[in-house]
Amino acid sequence: MMSRIHPIAGSVGLLIIATFWISTVVSELSGSTEAIVAVKQAIPWALPILIVALALTGGTGFRLAGDSTLPAILAKKRRMPFIAGNGLLVLVPSAIILAVLAGRDEFGPLFYGVQAIELIAGATNIVLMSLNARDGFRITGRSTR
Repeated sequence: MMSRIHPIAGSVGLLIIATFWISTVVSELSGSTEAIVAVKQAIPWALPILIVALALTGGTGFRLAGDSTLPAILAKKRRMPFIAGNGLLVLVPSAIILAVLAGRDEFGPLFYGVQAIELIAGATNIVLMSLNARDGFRITGRSTR
């Protein structure tokens, strides 16, 4: 059961973060204040789903890995604290701050500073989670590379 939950939860988490990131960039490039506000205020509503997906991914991953010393599993274990810390300490607070600021139409230096940090942290998590997915595919034999 865990071997099915783990990749599904990981995929959901990665997809949500990528959707947040792409939606933010597209709304900014559109130049529409309404689009930016809509995106920034929608993101916090999806955070509970993201948090559950990532918790399931981490929990099932550590149980599946056990005491393995496979290099790919050790690499995944090393990345997880950065992914979790980045999410809980940077991405979640940033999403909430940006939602509040967007709701107040406060698009000044604070908004764009926090958004820059959020985009960098989001891109970092996308890369780290993609590397974990790649290693997961290699571990399970679903990738021949």
